[in-house]
Amino acid sequence: MLSNQVLMITGGTGSFGSTVLKRFLSTAVREIRIFSRDEKKQEDMRIAFNNSKLKFYIGDVRDYDSVSQAMKGVDYVFHAAALKQVPSCEFYPMEAVRTNVIGTENVMNAATVNGVKRVVVLSTDKAVYPINSMGISKAMAEKLMVAKARTQLEDETVLCATRYGNVMASRGSVIPLFISQLKEGKPLTVTDPNMTRFLMSLEDSVDLVLYAFEHGKQGDIFVQKAPASTVADLAEAIKELLKKDEPVRIIGTRHGEKLYESLISREEMVKAEDLGGYYRIPADNRDLNYAQYFSEGEEKISHQEDYTSHNTERLNVEQVKTLLLKLDYIKEELRA
Repeated sequence: MLSNQVLMITGGTGSFGSTVLKRFLSTAVREIRIFSRDEKKQEDMRIAFNNSKLKFYIGDVRDYDSVSQAMKGVDYVFHAAALKQVPSCEFYPMEAVRTNVIGTENVMNAATVNGVKRVVVLSTDKAVYPINSMGISKAMAEKLMVAKARTQLEDETVLCATRYGNVMASRGSVIPLFISQLKEGKPLTVTDPNMTRFLMSLEDSVDLVLYAFEHGKQGDIFVQKAPASTVADLAEAIKELLKKDEPVRIIGTRHGEKLYESLISREEMVKAEDLGGYYRIPADNRDLNYAQYFSEGEEKISHQEDYTSHNTERLNVEQVKTLLLKLDYIKEELRA
């Protein structure tokens, strides 16, 4: 699908970018550009992959000129650059705005100017009914994408997005934290045992982005159906896999956290298209005819449910262990 094409990944030194490279560097893709601001991570990636198809661009999505320069000659963009940590975004909300909102606008504008064929914006479940700065900023990024897609001409860049939940074992996620605590003989710090989270692998996240890449129309948002578990069951599964029996210490919900996550709101579920393993949420293309917002309601919304980590498929401890054992990260930890 990317034969002889140039792909650019913003924030490409992260977990998602590394997984994309493993998937595509051996294919007929002509070039993959990694755009990020961390020269050390770029150097580590350059050494690790050692592939002439891989090109590195230092820059920041906050700076339009650096994005636009790097995007010359690019066919497709996966926009993964973001501030993702909930606590840091809570303390520095304007930094989240500058990266997640303004940065996303810069990427889309640069893509249109440079004649990029398609941009896939990576979003998060925290953008649905957001209660924290990270989620609010990603929700605004989605709104920007839909608004800009609405004005794109027929031959201009196609803008679409994906939305997914926690990626297991990604940098900064709870699984590496739990494993580190167990190895050090420390108690597992659990916020709320009944808290639920979607469970997706990095490979799943790449599959979702590629699905959007292949099927997305202007303003579409794609969601992959995913199972979930409680944090308590996830902690127990990791303890059993590592054959550790450290105690669990309940520390309480952190700043800006939810009891459960929503991938699709009830308002979106009314119009969402069930594609089997995925949902497609088409763009809201109403214009500024206010009657369509205030007079002409949608009765089905009152009878619809959100799609959340509380009402999706719930995995038990054994099922979580089976899922974890598919992860390369877990396999490496068990071999260590």
